[in-house]
Amino acid sequence: MSSHDSVHRLYQQHHSWLNTWLRCRLGNAADAADLAQDTFVRLLQRREQLELNAPRAFLRTIARGLVIDHWRREELQRAYLEALAQLPEAEVPSAETRELLLELLERIACLLDGLRPKVRTAFLLAQCEGLSHKQIAEQMGISLRSVERYVADALYHCYLLRYEP
Repeated sequence: MSSHDSVHRLYQQHHSWLNTWLRCRLGNAADAADLAQDTFVRLLQRREQLELNAPRAFLRTIARGLVIDHWRREELQRAYLEALAQLPEAEVPSAETRELLLELLERIACLLDGLRPKVRTAFLLAQCEGLSHKQIAEQMGISLRSVERYVADALYHCYLLRYEP
């Protein structure tokens, strides 16, 4: 049986259950439907043959990651909108610019997701807050050398994501 046939069978047998599971987690039928579809799209993108002993556990694992991504995007959007609300009206960007900026912020957040929390924090404090390495070390309670290593690791990570095929 082909991989597409396996996914089709999984869809027929478990889509309704997965949609209900997601709706309970998200409290929103539209988002649940979107993430249920995204779960099956992820399965279609896999190259290996699907032979599952516990299909619901497998689907739940994929969907859980998508839910976390969804919540992270919502939190990012909420923080962005709160920051916009603080701007004087003359400085508020147009709706189109806001959408572009939000999309860019989401892409940056995805790039930084692969970093360990301390590395991500040090990098963001340096790049977004403009803190010196010494200030970051004091704020995080770590050595200056650790900050230097964390920032270098983050920059290397970004470089690899940008320039590696």
